[in-house]
Amino acid sequence: MRRLLLIGTGGTIAATSADASRLTDYQVTQGIQAMLAAIPGASALADIRCEQPFNTDSKALRTTQVLQLARRVQQAVRDPDIDGVVITHGTDSLEETAFLLHLTIASPKPVVLTGAMRPASAPSADGPLNLINALLAARDSASAGRGVLIVMNDGILAARQAAKGHTTRVDAFGHDGLGVLGSVCDGQVRYRQRLDPLAVPAFSLTGLRSLPAVDIIHDYQDAPAHVYLAAIQAGVRGIVVAGMGNGSLSPAAERGCAQAIRRGLICIRASRVPRGSVTAKAADTDTGLLAAQDLNPLQARIALRLALAHNWDRDAIQALLQRL
Repeated sequence: MRRLLLIGTGGTIAATSADASRLTDYQVTQGIQAMLAAIPGASALADIRCEQPFNTDSKALRTTQVLQLARRVQQAVRDPDIDGVVITHGTDSLEETAFLLHLTIASPKPVVLTGAMRPASAPSADGPLNLINALLAARDSASAGRGVLIVMNDGILAARQAAKGHTTRVDAFGHDGLGVLGSVCDGQVRYRQRLDPLAVPAFSLTGLRSLPAVDIIHDYQDAPAHVYLAAIQAGVRGIVVAGMGNGSLSPAAERGCAQAIRRGLICIRASRVPRGSVTAKAADTDTGLLAAQDLNPLQARIALRLALAHNWDRDAIQALLQRL
């Protein structure tokens, strides 16, 4: 049997409500051992070892916890007695954790994240099947060398491209096909396309116990400049602007970023638009701004925090954004 490490971190998949009809306002109550034991046949899919480093709603996760999880995953994929890793996680910030793992873990062994959009107490709970499908994907030899994956609602997604696209529906991830590599259908893992993962990690986890503060600031018509001053005064090391269109900035955003750059901060132009690249502009050389390229604001923030933790300069960071 394949030997899998199953790591529980909490989230809706581990939550229940006293009222089975409620699909919101629930509490995280279940540990990973109990979750696995409650699913008929799940424990027979592989030789499964369970761990529970924490059990929390993902909206409350701290950077220290995510780094702790990343270090454990790194240890696991280097362990010859472990063939793959499955992580249960809340969907509120699942895409953020998945992208950090994408940047820091490079292994042919499958690393699969899953979660749920409905609590375990709901009559139509999606968590049990999502967990079974994640275990099936992690044990399948076809999943080797595909990088960090997310398995939700029968779909297998690349962590690099995954983003939550709906607030409540069970097809919140991959509902429009973006980043979907394959599916798990009737217990069978099927891949339709391949997205090559990073050959080596973009960043080392060695010595990382925290990450520098980076803010995301949303831009819009007649936006104010005081939010940039507040970020500077708070001591952040960088700012990602969720700008308009192709990373276009309002006058206030331009002034705010200029002031931040003069203070030594790194500022990235991303976009609030969900699809498309933010391309570099000739003016970026003069202003000191960086273009997020294919990264959304959340991804750009994670990449920037890791780069700043490793003391990368502006040119190295822009080169990273261009190749991710």
